[in-house]
Amino acid sequence: MKTRVCMVPAVLAGLLISSAAAQEKVNPAPLTKEQMQQGWLALFDGQTTFGWEVKGGEAKVEDGVLRLSGGTTLTNTTRFDAFNLRFDVRGERADAVRVTFRDEPVTIGSLVSRATKRSDGWVTIEQKVASGGRKLSFEVPSGATIELRNVLLQPQNLKSIFNGKDLTGWKEVPGKPSKYSVTENGELNVKNGGGELQSEGKYKDFVLQLDIISNGKHLNSGIFFRALQGEFWQGYEAQVRNQWEGDNRSKPVDFGTGGLYNRQPTRRVVSTDGEWFTMTIVADGLHFATWVDGYQTTDYVDQQPPAESARKGSYDKPGVIGLQGHDPTTDLSFRNIKV
Repeated sequence: MKTRVCMVPAVLAGLLISSAAAQEKVNPAPLTKEQMQQGWLALFDGQTTFGWEVKGGEAKVEDGVLRLSGGTTLTNTTRFDAFNLRFDVRGERADAVRVTFRDEPVTIGSLVSRATKRSDGWVTIEQKVASGGRKLSFEVPSGATIELRNVLLQPQNLKSIFNGKDLTGWKEVPGKPSKYSVTENGELNVKNGGGELQSEGKYKDFVLQLDIISNGKHLNSGIFFRALQGEFWQGYEAQVRNQWEGDNRSKPVDFGTGGLYNRQPTRRVVSTDGEWFTMTIVADGLHFATWVDGYQTTDYVDQQPPAESARKGSYDKPGVIGLQGHDPTTDLSFRNIKV
């Protein structure tokens, strides 16, 4: 008996491939667009344990849920000072799970009175931490099992360092071709390059959030931090470049947007040219983490020998924030710059 082979017409095959590509989620973080614009960060991306340390037991990710067995301690690698926290939890003896986000740990049971409960067993915990925050951790006692999802954090107490009217509070590194200006819409624009516009204030450990748009294809820029005041491109750099290999956003070109240049490439390029996105940079000692539209893109500890600038090694002193003009093709805009 002959086997019949069904040939898919080329046009139909192309449509199927295009449909599959369209269904791929550009940003897998469990956030709405509104939450992204409000500066919320996904501490759990729904797919991996990236950004967490697991000790003692086991942590598994299935169907967008993080399952923790008894004896497991799960700790986030990034520390925040002031923030709003929100997460969904359910499971056997979940009330006995100890959560640390400030000072001494508390049990989930002690937080449930202010929580939202659902018929499917999920409980949404919301907590405000005004200051003195620590790394978020969950300690699951022996005999208990829990599930977590939608673990979200919104940094608080951020102050604007760009007034949307002029370049007050900022200074250009002199003698460079970049042109910095404030548009009629209150956006800070940079054209041409190389160049660098630096904040007058210096910052060591901080959370920085800002909106960015690339007004061209695969343009190159970056956000310097702990940079040397008045010196050109002498700091850590969170890369801005919305380019990836082929159709695979998990293969960034030149470290990719949200990557730490010359340190750690972005896990995934979630931003797209011609569209505003929000970048978050957290510096705490020699630990650095970045998010793009709420999706964590890097988690890095600088173990290089100390140097006189972050461009040459590890650097744990206060420095300025710098907006990079990279080359003659540069045309990017920034807004809502807060630290």
